[in-house]
Amino acid sequence: MTARPSYADFDVIELDPSENPEAAAREFAARADVEYAQAAYREHAYFRPNDPNYNLQWNMPAIDMERAWDIQPGANSSVIVAVVDTGIAYLSTIIRLNARAFRLLFSNGTTLSYPALGLIDVPFGAAPDLTGPDRFVKPHDFIWDDETPVDFVGHGTHVSGTIGQLTNNNIGTAGIAYNVRLMPVKVIDDLWDFIFGALNEATDDIVARGIRYAADNGAKVINLSIGRAGPPAAPVVEDAIRYAVSKGAFVAIAAGNDFEDGNPLQAVAEIASRVAGAVSVGATDILHNRAFYSSTGSWVELSAPGGSSRGFGATGTVYQQTYNFNFTDTFDPSPATYRAPRFDIFAIQPLQGTSMATPHVSGLAALLIQQGITDPAAIEAAMEKFAIDRGTPGRDSSFGFGEISARNTLRGLGLSK
Repeated sequence: MTARPSYADFDVIELDPSENPEAAAREFAARADVEYAQAAYREHAYFRPNDPNYNLQWNMPAIDMERAWDIQPGANSSVIVAVVDTGIAYLSTIIRLNARAFRLLFSNGTTLSYPALGLIDVPFGAAPDLTGPDRFVKPHDFIWDDETPVDFVGHGTHVSGTIGQLTNNNIGTAGIAYNVRLMPVKVIDDLWDFIFGALNEATDDIVARGIRYAADNGAKVINLSIGRAGPPAAPVVEDAIRYAVSKGAFVAIAAGNDFEDGNPLQAVAEIASRVAGAVSVGATDILHNRAFYSSTGSWVELSAPGGSSRGFGATGTVYQQTYNFNFTDTFDPSPATYRAPRFDIFAIQPLQGTSMATPHVSGLAALLIQQGITDPAAIEAAMEKFAIDRGTPGRDSSFGFGEISARNTLRGLGLSK
C-alpha cells in the first residue's frame, strides 16, 4: 500500500512483514520512474551535556555514555550510591583543628620537618557542581568517629563526580548517574588527618565497618576506589562485602595501580572474584588499552576509563571537580611555604588510576538499578555480558570480561524506556 503523508514530497510504501525492506528499496531504486528509495530507518536523539568542561571528558564517549543517557537519563534520587573513601566535599563549614608538627620521609632518604601550626580555623566548602538539595544522605566518618566526613584529600570528591556530578547545568563537568543521592562514608585517612590527630587509621576493620554502614543505611551501590597490595588476605573486608551484597548492594572495587611495582595481588580487589555482585575494575586509557599502572590478575573482572598521562599528558586523564590543590597541599614544595590549608576552593582536576575507573562502573550500576535490574549478581552479569572485549580475545587478566559499554548494557538488559 502506497500513501503520501502530510509535509512530504515522497511516498511511503507499506510492505508485508515478511519482506526485507532494504531489498525492496533496492528494487524500487532500480526503476526509471523512482528518484530514490530507502528503508525507514529508525532515528533517535543524542544527549550531549552542555557542561562547559565536558569536552575534556573523553571517558564518557569511550563507554558510549551519550547514547546510554538517551535510554536512562541519570537515574533518580531513589538510588543511593555510597562513596566509601576519603570523604566528600559536601559541607560548607569552618572546623577548628590542631595542626601538629610532623616530618615527611621521602623515598630518596630525605627527611623534611614541618612546624606545628597550632589551633587553626579551617574552611571547608561543598563542591558546587556536586551539591544540590537533599543530595547527600547519612554521612559518617569512621576515621574521626563522627557524622562529618569532610574530605581532606579531594580523592573521594573526584570519585563522586564521575558517579554523580550535576550534569547539563552549564557548569563544570558531567557525571554518569547525575540524579542519584550520594552517601559520604569516610574510611581512608591521609596526611592532613594525621596532622590534625585523627582517632583512627584506614585499617581493614575500619573499611569493613564503612561497608556495613553503607549497606545498613540504604546504599544500593557501594564504590570502593580503595585497596591495598596483599597478601595477607582481608577476611573482615570480605565478610563485609558479602554482607553488603546480601543486603542488595552492588559493590565496585578498584583493581589496583601496582602493575609496575611488581604487580602484587590486591587484597581487597581479589575478593570480588569470589562474590557474585561485587566486581573489581581495571583501568583503560584513551585508546582503550590497559593503563600502564593498572594491576593485572585473575581478580580483574571489568575495565573502565581510568586515564593515562603517559603518552597523552593531562588530556589523557580523567577530569572532575575537586579541590584546588594549591590551597590544600600546602606542604608542597617545602616547609618554607607551609601554611594552613583551605578546603573551600575548587578546580577541575585531572587524575588517573583504577580509583577513577571504578566510579564509571558504579554509575552504570545505578542506571541499571533505575531500569529495574536490582539484584547485585544480575548487575554484574549484565555488565560482563555486554562489555567490549579488549586485549586478548575472551576474558583476560588485564581487562577481565572487557571494557564496560553503557549503551550496550542498558539496551541488552533492563530497558524500560
